[in-house]
Amino acid sequence: MSYGNTRRNLAARAGRLACRALAGLAIAGQGFPELAAQVGDRDPRPEDTAAAAALVPVDEAFAGFDDFVAAGMAEWRVPGLAVGVVRDGEVVLARGYGHRDLEARLPVTERTTMAIGSNSKSFTVTLLAMLVDEGDLEWDRPVREYLPDFRLYDDFATAEMTPRDLVSHQSGLPRHDNVWYGRPRTRIELLERLRYLEPSASFRSRYQYQNLMFMVAGHLAERIAGTDWHRLVDERIFTPLDMDRSNTSVGENPASGDYALPYVLRDGVLERVPFRDMDPVGPAGSINSNVVDMLAYVRTHLDGGVFGGRRIISAESSARMQEPQFAMPGQSEFPELGQVSYGLGLRVGSYRGRKLVSHGGGVDGFVSSMSWLPRERIGVVVLSNRSGDMNPVPAIVAYNVYDRLLGLPEIDWNSRNLKLRAERRARAEEGARDLEARRAKGTRPSLELAAYAGRYRHPAYGTIEVRAGEDRLEIVYDGFRIGLEHYHYDVFRISTRPAMVPVTGLVAFSTGESGEVVAVAVPFEPNAADIVFERAASR
Repeated sequence: MSYGNTRRNLAARAGRLACRALAGLAIAGQGFPELAAQVGDRDPRPEDTAAAAALVPVDEAFAGFDDFVAAGMAEWRVPGLAVGVVRDGEVVLARGYGHRDLEARLPVTERTTMAIGSNSKSFTVTLLAMLVDEGDLEWDRPVREYLPDFRLYDDFATAEMTPRDLVSHQSGLPRHDNVWYGRPRTRIELLERLRYLEPSASFRSRYQYQNLMFMVAGHLAERIAGTDWHRLVDERIFTPLDMDRSNTSVGENPASGDYALPYVLRDGVLERVPFRDMDPVGPAGSINSNVVDMLAYVRTHLDGGVFGGRRIISAESSARMQEPQFAMPGQSEFPELGQVSYGLGLRVGSYRGRKLVSHGGGVDGFVSSMSWLPRERIGVVVLSNRSGDMNPVPAIVAYNVYDRLLGLPEIDWNSRNLKLRAERRARAEEGARDLEARRAKGTRPSLELAAYAGRYRHPAYGTIEVRAGEDRLEIVYDGFRIGLEHYHYDVFRISTRPAMVPVTGLVAFSTGESGEVVAVAVPFEPNAADIVFERAASR
């Protein structure tokens, strides 16, 4: 296809870096990264190297804890929180704070069901581990030997991708979350569209968090076991672990009675939002649970795959999940957090010189944290019903629990994260100023707005519709609407505030030799080139 207006298209790309800064803030604010401070490689402070001779007694350790939690919730405007702690195989704390329903003033309890988001990933890996234990799956055999219809954009990755690669974020693909987020796709449809998603790195060259590969991992378990992922999780994990109030779909929450409503903080306003259906990528993030049930899962991995005297997975498989597979990039601002690698559905790092296994999760209205110190046999689960504008409270609370039980000086993680939030906002404001500075003043669209209207298609992302108003454009796809205001030339700036999966930046239209609009590039993937949709023929 021939494209015109090359200079204008390049001008659209010129603001991409500034837009990425804005998108990065939005992503962080929605809980996709589990905590802003994740990785680092500096040596622990002197007081951390001298471990306490014995763990602090529970009553002494948790003196003043309720006030600490309440203060953090108030500072970050978190409506409800549940905390669960296990030590040496015994639950030492399971407690709810705040409200699961602000309007009805219903309290959070230790049995309140909340979405755990990406903490679902290790459940999918646990299923795969069971299949490995039973001899039906091998971690390092190509996925294509089990799923002949599996195909990626890159032929080498298609041929060599293994189950281990699927669940350790080594695919070479960026997130591409807008392919599935809030969209009516089945797992089979998503599997078929993978071949049209371009990677942003070569296979096994870079850690890149990827939900769709976990969707494939869940489908792999389905194909081998001969039943769907939801049933597998229920029968093979929930039932033997007595997780009788946990489920794999938000549609099942009302039946539990005691469940939390989701809230989002946007522009300083706390608002209730609809539940997000995660079923298309359920293996990556659709489980809903409570701290009592989740502690049973944590105890199983702390005990090498055993729960209640019954072996759930082999000790070897449980240990393998908690071993580094691929190094995560970057380092923390804080010396207490060691360099982090990704295991199999879990992060493996350190906290104040002690090995820490963890993960976090975030979906619309919920942010969660699951972690444990294997050698000290302490595990912590924190669930909350607020996303948006950064919510580090679950991780802050977990770290504070470790400080208390280990008898270490408590770190003021709250102040540290308030500082991080201020720095991120400053960077976002700087990015916005830079974007405005790059704008070519005095330009106008080369065509009437109605000329940009129409349907545009991408083989993976599907169809979007551009609609023209009196002075602006709008992109409509499935249940989403993205407002566009003119930026310069044939480039428009997204004016709609980002949702859970942010879409920010510039949208560029391209014209062909005839002068008609033939394509539009939309920044649906913040970590890769814009997604180009080709104009569909008029009906």
